[in-house]
Amino acid sequence: MSTPVETLAQLAAGIVSGRIRVVDLTVPLEPATPIINLPPPFANSKPFALQEISRYDERGPGWYWNNIECGEHTGTHFDAPVHWVTGKDHPNNATHNIPVDRFVGPACVIDVADRAKADPDFLLTQPVIEEWEKKHGRIPSHAWVLIRTDWSQRKGAQYFNAREDGPHTPGFDPKCVPFLAKERDILGVGVETVGTDAGQAYRFDPAFPCHTIMHGSNKFGLASLTNLNQLPPTGAVVVAPPLKIVNGSGSPLRVLALVPA
Repeated sequence: MSTPVETLAQLAAGIVSGRIRVVDLTVPLEPATPIINLPPPFANSKPFALQEISRYDERGPGWYWNNIECGEHTGTHFDAPVHWVTGKDHPNNATHNIPVDRFVGPACVIDVADRAKADPDFLLTQPVIEEWEKKHGRIPSHAWVLIRTDWSQRKGAQYFNAREDGPHTPGFDPKCVPFLAKERDILGVGVETVGTDAGQAYRFDPAFPCHTIMHGSNKFGLASLTNLNQLPPTGAVVVAPPLKIVNGSGSPLRVLALVPA
């Protein structure tokens, strides 16, 4: 049996040799990056903006740097428990004090891309997850459950897929969320849509069940992921640490997956 030092050395050697691929699950962060737009009277965050400070000129002859401005939940981002009212009283529930080992875990990738293509309002249910488990094994504790919908391949208005009654995007059935949070004790969920809940989740009971139940159970969310089509159903490891913002409700982040070649 390998010692911990040998295991880490094997991991590093695997990455260097290409036997372990590093897959970027993050969308580019730029002014055009889609962000959540809430209807009145709710307040919205600012879109991403980059303001140049200097670029090898009289403002700074030898260096280039920028100021950045955006909301915590911009682009590929992390949702901490404190983000939702149901998670506000958990200890260590903000981006600066969550134990760092909880940012790393095995990935279980549930592919429902064909179903989401046929029905933009597709909801992941417990039976669908149990069907997946029959093929790939039980979802382990401390895992990231990533839902592949290929929604990240949509651009512009198709990404939000908004109509008069709001956006129509896939998400979680309300009864499915407590199953994942409590019976499977996962770290959190990851989705390709702009938020972890379905577009029509404001109509559900409870409303926004992924936020309400997942954060109420002291679990996390990863939103606006991409490249999930490059991950196997099991076997990958996801690394998803948010910025260490004191009392932050979330942050943009670079989500990486370690995948056996």
